[in-house]
Amino acid sequence: MNDVSQAGEKTEGRKSGKRRQIAALPWRGEGEALRILLVSSRETRRWVIPKGWPMKDRSDPEAAAQEAYEEAGLKGVIAAKPFGEYPYLKRLKNGQARLVRVDVFPLEVTAQLETWPEQGQRTLEWMTPVEAALAVQEPELRDLIACFAGVDLASEHDTPTKAPTPVRVAFQRLRRRVTALWGRYRS
Repeated sequence: MNDVSQAGEKTEGRKSGKRRQIAALPWRGEGEALRILLVSSRETRRWVIPKGWPMKDRSDPEAAAQEAYEEAGLKGVIAAKPFGEYPYLKRLKNGQARLVRVDVFPLEVTAQLETWPEQGQRTLEWMTPVEAALAVQEPELRDLIACFAGVDLASEHDTPTKAPTPVRVAFQRLRRRVTALWGRYRS
């Protein structure tokens, strides 16, 4: 059995041992005004696009649009087929990491709501395509954003800045906590 489904098919990624998520690539504007919305992940605070597990009662595009609503308060027109896919290591609650394939559906944003379910849990930022591509940690997602926007990262930046590693993010979080505790101790 082939673990990779054709666009539009519903599959249950867990049955084959491979995991699959769906994501929305939120965008607005055209040409020089094109912007991509990134959200911070809840655990590591790295820049990502809204994503989640497939939903039994929704098609993959509908589930991707739902994730964009829940994570960023976005409404818009979702593509019927994925633009592409990228792999990443998902940290599970038990501490293990699993390789997950993410199908990405472009979402043309028509409205950004003032309140949404995960408000306050994530940071949102509209970025130029180059900024967004260079901000994400996964190289395949970086390339997917660049391809979607039609930009050549090599010509835009000779030495792209590397995204923070999970270890660096953990040290930054630890430093902030120690600094906060030290301030309480000294008071």
